[in-house]
Amino acid sequence: MEWLTSPELYVAFATLLLLEIVLGIDNVVFISILAGKLPPEQQKRARTLGLTLALVTRLILLASLSWVIGLTAPLFTVFGMEISGRDLILVLGGLFLLGKATYEIHENLEGSDHGTQRATASFASVIAQILLLDVVFSLDSVITAVGMVDQLGIMVAAVVVAMIIMLVSAGTISRFVSEHPTVKMLALSFLLLIGGSLIAEGLDQHVPKGYVYGPIAFSIFVEFLNLRVRSRRDRGAKPVHLHPTYVKEPDPTPAETSR
Repeated sequence: MEWLTSPELYVAFATLLLLEIVLGIDNVVFISILAGKLPPEQQKRARTLGLTLALVTRLILLASLSWVIGLTAPLFTVFGMEISGRDLILVLGGLFLLGKATYEIHENLEGSDHGTQRATASFASVIAQILLLDVVFSLDSVITAVGMVDQLGIMVAAVVVAMIIMLVSAGTISRFVSEHPTVKMLALSFLLLIGGSLIAEGLDQHVPKGYVYGPIAFSIFVEFLNLRVRSRRDRGAKPVHLHPTYVKEPDPTPAETSR
C-alpha cells in the first residue's frame, strides 16, 4: 500500500488523466458529429454506446499490454522506412478521419437532398464508424499512457475517470456543437488536423502534441470570444417600436367651411 502515500504516483495520475481527457475530447467531438446525423431519440444512445465502446477498447488494450507493445515492432520496410502494426492502424485511421471530416464539411456547406433518408437508416453504420475510430484513438491513448506510467492500476484508473467525465459532458458538447455551425465547422477542421497528425505519426514523423493541440486551443479561445461578442450584441439590440405615422388632415375647403 505504499503507492497510496507516493506523491509521484498522484502526479502521474493527474498528468495522465489530463492527457486522457484531452485525447478523449477528439473522440467526443467525432462521436457527437456522427450521432447528430441520427434522429433525436437515438443520438444519446449512440453517444453513450460509442463512449462505452471506447472505454472497453482502452481497457482491453491495457489488459493486453504485451500485444500493444508488440505492435511497435517492424513488420516490413517501405522505401527504407520500417512499418509496424501501430503505424498501419494510425495511417489507415488518419486517412479515414481525413475522408470522413472532408465529407462532413462538404455536406454541411453544399447540403444534400437525401440527407434525412441516410440519417434515419444509419444507426448501425454510425456505430461501426465510431468503433473504428475508437480503436485508433484508444491505441494512441494507450501507447501514450504506457510511455508515461508503468503502473497498470494508475493507467486503468485514469482511463476510467476520463471516460466518466466524457460520458457526463458528451450531451453538453454535442448540443453546443450542433447549435453553433461555426463551432461544428471548426471541430471538423480539428479532425482534419488530427487525421494529418495520425498519418505523420504512422510514417514515423513524430509531431509533438503541443503543436497539434496548441492551435486547436487558440482557435477555440478565439471562437469563444466571437460567441461572447455575438451574444452581447444580440442582448444589446433593443426592439424598435414603430409608431403610426401622423398624417395631417387637409384643411377644409371653403365649401366645407360654409356648410
